[in-house]
Amino acid sequence: MPLSRRIRNFLENTRKKKVDKEDEDEGSESNAAIKEQERLRKKVTNLIKKQKLPAVRQIVKGQDNTKPWGQDAKAKVGCHLIELLMRTAYIQPPADQLADTPPDIRPAFLHSFKTVVKENKKTGRRYGVIECDPLVRKGLERTARHMVIPYMPMLVPPVKWTGYDRGAYLFLPSYIMRTHGAKQQREAVKRTPTNQLEQVFEALDTLGYTKWRINKRVLNVVDRIWTSGGRLADMVDRNDVPFPEKPDTEDEALLRKWKWKVRSVKKENRERHSQRCDIELKLAVARRMKDEEGFYYPHNLDFRGRAYPMHPYLNHLGSDLCRGVLEFAEGRPLGRSGLNWLKIHLANLFAGGVDKLSLEGRLAFTENHLDDIFDSADRPLEGKRWWLKAEDPFQCLAVCIDLTEALRSSSPETFVSHIPVHQDGSCNGLQHYAALGRDKLGAAAVNLVAGEKPADVYSGIAGRVLDIMRIDAQKDPSVFPDALLAKILVNQVDRKLVKQTVMTSVYGVTYIGARDQIKRRLKERGVITDERELFVASCYAAKTTLTALGEMFQAARAIMSWLGECAKIIASENQPVSWTTPLGLPVVQPYRALGRHLIKTSLQVLTLQRETEKIMVKRQRTAFPPNFVHSLDGSHMMMTAIDCKKAGLTFAGVHDSYWTHASDVDKMNKILREKFVELYEKPILENLLESFQQSFPALSFPPLPERGDFDLRDVLDSPYFFN
Repeated sequence: MPLSRRIRNFLENTRKKKVDKEDEDEGSESNAAIKEQERLRKKVTNLIKKQKLPAVRQIVKGQDNTKPWGQDAKAKVGCHLIELLMRTAYIQPPADQLADTPPDIRPAFLHSFKTVVKENKKTGRRYGVIECDPLVRKGLERTARHMVIPYMPMLVPPVKWTGYDRGAYLFLPSYIMRTHGAKQQREAVKRTPTNQLEQVFEALDTLGYTKWRINKRVLNVVDRIWTSGGRLADMVDRNDVPFPEKPDTEDEALLRKWKWKVRSVKKENRERHSQRCDIELKLAVARRMKDEEGFYYPHNLDFRGRAYPMHPYLNHLGSDLCRGVLEFAEGRPLGRSGLNWLKIHLANLFAGGVDKLSLEGRLAFTENHLDDIFDSADRPLEGKRWWLKAEDPFQCLAVCIDLTEALRSSSPETFVSHIPVHQDGSCNGLQHYAALGRDKLGAAAVNLVAGEKPADVYSGIAGRVLDIMRIDAQKDPSVFPDALLAKILVNQVDRKLVKQTVMTSVYGVTYIGARDQIKRRLKERGVITDERELFVASCYAAKTTLTALGEMFQAARAIMSWLGECAKIIASENQPVSWTTPLGLPVVQPYRALGRHLIKTSLQVLTLQRETEKIMVKRQRTAFPPNFVHSLDGSHMMMTAIDCKKAGLTFAGVHDSYWTHASDVDKMNKILREKFVELYEKPILENLLESFQQSFPALSFPPLPERGDFDLRDVLDSPYFFN
């Protein structure tokens, strides 16, 4: 129930009791209760006058004995409201309709049933759908920019977190964790003592107190591109793809080809529509906030302990467009090191291999392109458009503008910059595994040790895949059929082909997942056009990539296998896998079998999914390694956030990407390395095994995997650990 209604009900109920009191006998037993109600009523009234809403919330909540509606009641009322809408909402006849024709009045919404048949399935499922009239849909598209968006960025600092549902927004319901209905996880967080979660609260408050503003010059360029139809800087085309004309023929093969093209165009147009809606929502928020002096993003957690802004559309976790139009509201003078970091940051954003150079190489790249940078800032759309060649064009443009202003000022080092400079982990999941396993080989591959230039794990894996394929290509195809595939693919292997698989391997990518990722990359290149050949080539490439990964990251594989085995043992007892992060946050994996729950409503019978008590053993096992590593990278980020705040730095975190002002990058780099070492000096796997043994004393768990002799403190001197 909304808070305002709760307060109103409370005041009305206590007022009634006050009136009844006059007729009551002084000695009655209810007198004490009535007096208590009267006292609370006065207290609430005074607190409302003083605008102390959290205190009012606590009192009123304690007095409210109404029960929330169940799922059935909500579904039945919701369906009846939809039914009323269908009965009463009609499309108005067009204004230019002739007077002597009957008015074109038709329902705005229609309820119908559709049978949906999935690919490769013979039978389909029947669904009830509510369809908008095309005119309604057009109207919705036109008014999208005027829609009310809840959980907007805040114009005042968020309320500090003090409990499961106490913190963040002043009036909107706010929960510290996104549990998505997982009751066990929600209850675990509620049961945790407040003092155990102090560091989590402090980290979320630190992230929420970072003040942002809109970069108006970049927003102006975004608006100009969007107004002229999109299509630049990765923005979607505002026009749909035209449908192919139906061939005037009875040839079945040609008609089949035409139908396939029509399906393909429909799919593309649906995707474009979705992307256009997404951009409109982002721009609606940017336009609303552009004249504000600054705003804040309250943060909360997913169930693994990773932090996210609660506002969903325009935030720094978003696309290049979002990041390009956002900057720190507070500016700081660059200083000598800040000017260098701004130049390095520009090279990182340009990417295309430049971001793999040494720091000196990246500085040189920026200094060699100063004319292009100045031209991008002065004439972003009329000039040479060099910034559009960047991998992150809008962020690159923002830095071009900032750097141009700094270098043209009388003193670049005293120029006040608002640009957040990023320091990103090198394949961060593998960095965490290398630290857990004290793995020397893995640590060197992902920059836990110093090198003259950054080690590129993706190129390393691509090189090993290439070696395997070259050997396979020499084999006899009659004995080893994959030899033909190796010959075709040997010229296609590069870091881009394997990058996504390497990135996701640490989070438990399956063979099927790897195959589909590589298939997409090969399809983009258009070298193999036959679908069957493309499929078998993807199978072979995926198998080879996973073999190369296993060779290079043996310790990571051993830890992943151990985690998966422990999860299987626990889940086989019909128990979810649960653990506590190094910052004291309880995590309970939510994966349970879903049951069907039927609700008969006035429109149709609704089939709703509902969690059962049965644990999904396979899902618990496969999800545990990636979830556990995510809980560790979340802990590292929060530890860094807390210490950056203590050091007086502005800090923003995007999982494995840490942001601060250019002038403070050196300080942040020192802190994040110290916090990584501090995190992994704890006996993390030993503590995990001990917690499993305490929770399940009757079960037998496998011994911990062997660890190497990598010295964690080498991380402190590694310039490319985060860079």
